[in-house]
Amino acid sequence: MSNPLPTIYLARHGETEWSLSGRHTGLTDLPLTDNGRKYAVRLGERLKGMHFPKVFTSPLKRAATTCALAGFGEVSVEEPCLIEWNYGDYEGLTSSEIRTKNPGWFLFRDGCPHGETPTQIGVRADDLISRLRALDEDVLLFSSGHILRVLASRWLGLDASNAEHFLLDTASFSALSYEHTLSHPAIRLWNDTSHIS
Repeated sequence: MSNPLPTIYLARHGETEWSLSGRHTGLTDLPLTDNGRKYAVRLGERLKGMHFPKVFTSPLKRAATTCALAGFGEVSVEEPCLIEWNYGDYEGLTSSEIRTKNPGWFLFRDGCPHGETPTQIGVRADDLISRLRALDEDVLLFSSGHILRVLASRWLGLDASNAEHFLLDTASFSALSYEHTLSHPAIRLWNDTSHIS
């Protein structure tokens, strides 16, 4: 992946019991499953030989453990903006369970009662993006699915609601960069799971 322009690499955490069952996992600090741990190691094998001047991880253990098992625990720095979406009253529920109480609910449009709105998580993503762009170097991030999807959407200048279009599997690897110049942000790689397939 040779690219003269800075690239922001995204690593989603490995599988947890709730990601496996489709439960919204925001601030609940769950461990990885055995498969989640195995795939985090494979993600590390995928990243071998790549150079990342800076590595940041969500403070939540599913991301921090993935980071450590991938071989970057000793060089990583916790970044609070990488914490997953706060699902408020919908924490631990599946989308179908939520829709039995609130038909027509859609996370990226409606947010969560007593949790974050799409605007709030978009502002959080914008704050992180502005700091990452100021670094002007390659960076590796370990975090959770919905915040990484919002980060990709905001990287491109799209509303946070457009994150619905960026599906992201556990232990996947993605890259945000630019086309030709810093004024043209682009997605370089998305949802690569070749290391676990």
